[in-house]
Amino acid sequence: MAETTFHTLIANLENYLEYQRDEGVQRLEVDRAVLAELAREPSEEPVVATEPTAAVKEVAVPDNFGSLEEISAHISSCRNCPLFHARTNTVSGEGNADSPDILFIGEGPGADEDAQGRPFVGKAGQLLTKMIEAMGYEREQVFIANVVKCRPPGNRTPLPEEMEKCMPYLRQQIRLIKPRVIVGLGATAIKGLLGKTAGITRLRGTWQDCEGIKLMPTFHPSYLLRDPSKKKVVWQDLQLVLKELGREPSSKGK
Repeated sequence: MAETTFHTLIANLENYLEYQRDEGVQRLEVDRAVLAELAREPSEEPVVATEPTAAVKEVAVPDNFGSLEEISAHISSCRNCPLFHARTNTVSGEGNADSPDILFIGEGPGADEDAQGRPFVGKAGQLLTKMIEAMGYEREQVFIANVVKCRPPGNRTPLPEEMEKCMPYLRQQIRLIKPRVIVGLGATAIKGLLGKTAGITRLRGTWQDCEGIKLMPTFHPSYLLRDPSKKKVVWQDLQLVLKELGREPSSKGK
């Protein structure tokens, strides 16, 4: 296994804390052993990484895929970043690919998604399904995807270089799917789609432009599981999406 330098460890920690801040988290519990590790001097024994980082031969991602099936096949054999080492299944996305009203884009697969090869099938996915139904749709009527297509170890936030390697697939998916509106779920999705570092709390509820398509940033369902009080503001965001589409919420939403 490759060694991770002290400075890389700190940088990864900073990225994680910034993500938690953008998601609205105000308090974190930290194991004392972790604090002791961080207190080490850089010259001390190096920290061993928990995931393989061996060099991989990068394969260019085509910019002219003819179908989503071609994209999924390419993703399944992708080795362009270290995330492929620990994956069980790649998760390219699923749903209505024929110009759906909405394309939902999240961060990346979790344990359930990695096991099944499908996006948003765990607890956060169950909540997303309820949100979709409250808007008056079924899951099969929209498309659901993620910024990265392989599960980051321990469900950590994808690193910038991992998102950079995976974004060409998502941009090709957007080109082929041609959704009327995109809903970006969480800070990581927005950072990948727009390259903006502003927090999701600041951006949510305001229309953005992505590939010439209107994009609505809102909180990720996993954040709503931690803080149910934010469901109200997310519903406000989704109502703006419905207004843009000229639709009314279902009886569930009302």
